[in-house]
Amino acid sequence: MNLKKLHSVYFLGIGGIGMSAIARWFNHLGIPVYGYDKTPSPLTAALEKEGMQISYTDDSSQIPAFFKDQGENKLVVWTPAVPESSQLYAYFRDNGFLIRKRSAVLGMITKDMESVAVAGTHGKTTTSSMIAHLLKHAGHNTAAFLGGLTQNYQNNLILHDEGSTEAPIVVVEADEFDRSFLQLHPNVSIVTSIDPDHLDIYGDAEQMLEGFISFIRLCNPKGQLFIHQKAFEKIKDQDLGTASIHQYGLTSGAVHAANIKTGTVSFTFDFVSENERIEGLELRVPGFHNIENALAAIAVGLYYGLSEKAIRAGIETYKGVKRRFECIHTSEKITYIDDYAHHPEEIRAFLESVKAMYPGKRLTAIFQPHLFTRTRDFATGFSESLSLADEVVLLDIYPAREQPIPGVTSSMLLQGISSPSKQVIDKENLLSYLTQHPPEVLVTIGAGDIDRLVIPINKWIKDGE
Repeated sequence: MNLKKLHSVYFLGIGGIGMSAIARWFNHLGIPVYGYDKTPSPLTAALEKEGMQISYTDDSSQIPAFFKDQGENKLVVWTPAVPESSQLYAYFRDNGFLIRKRSAVLGMITKDMESVAVAGTHGKTTTSSMIAHLLKHAGHNTAAFLGGLTQNYQNNLILHDEGSTEAPIVVVEADEFDRSFLQLHPNVSIVTSIDPDHLDIYGDAEQMLEGFISFIRLCNPKGQLFIHQKAFEKIKDQDLGTASIHQYGLTSGAVHAANIKTGTVSFTFDFVSENERIEGLELRVPGFHNIENALAAIAVGLYYGLSEKAIRAGIETYKGVKRRFECIHTSEKITYIDDYAHHPEEIRAFLESVKAMYPGKRLTAIFQPHLFTRTRDFATGFSESLSLADEVVLLDIYPAREQPIPGVTSSMLLQGISSPSKQVIDKENLLSYLTQHPPEVLVTIGAGDIDRLVIPINKWIKDGE
């Protein structure tokens, strides 16, 4: 299939962060893009402003006649976040439309390009956006399909210069959900972490390990694998193919950091590898885990020939990703940070960094669990990680693609949380609660719709100052 010769494309679940990047790619090519999503969002509003036609009703009558009636050169891109019971999905299936998963289409788009694929249960969005920024900022012809909105480019799609004489490098976020990353063909692979997750898809942790091993084997035999030490320890006895393997870690490994200094605005560190040392790098996206992400990104940048000057400039100008350790408000009275963390290990890494940045300050964490199965499978881990906060406020579970599971609620986490203050609160009562219990350092955490509380909370803070 020649994707560039398609007459039009329809996206089932166009508002997803990964889907929207591909939709933007087709739209950039001048191919008419249509789509469906369950609810409007700032992202779907942006897509409509860019010229895409979107419906929010699961009904085949909403499909534009132009897409229904044209010839064979049309494609339906589907994400499993939209169930097969969807009326739209059933219509496309029953009427012989060509339906491909998002992951397969991404694989087709990137298969003939030099590609860098970033996988991992945590850190892949930040790491992939860092790599893309380092290369782009240094003048390399770079494209990227990302799982978040970069603050540098205000987009989840970075386009390469098609008129350039330099062959493009495409950076791809390699999603393990639904084994999507097995559709890619990387020249360089990064694995930031392999912690159990998506057990509703994989069944158990061993099957998930097998998925990551299969992904690693897809790397070009003459390519490069950059893998976190903790991830490598879990699979070191397996056949990982013939790509050159480089381990990295915060303070140990062939690639590591030294002289780490924490601050409320930035972290500084030295990059250390077997052949390079770059001292005094300033990363303005705080967090020990973000230093680890930067180590992998810098190692990839050096592999592609970036100079120390280019590395330093790229790291210092990197602004981060929306909802990844995003500082919403800071003043002497209160600091407010928002983060996408939705796995116990992500929450632990996030809260440890916040506590290091604001020692002695009372830390209030508002957490919205994401998925009933994830809450059930990792309840103990969630409780332990959240216990790093002085005060924990739990919102109801965000169901996403799932139906409720009897007995699985946010309240089940309370018993294992050792924080002095802990409770479950309805979103409608949150601002009233904060008024009665003013925080010093406030964080909102989760991958559901908790992001819709960011603006109201920020307004509440400003109104109170």
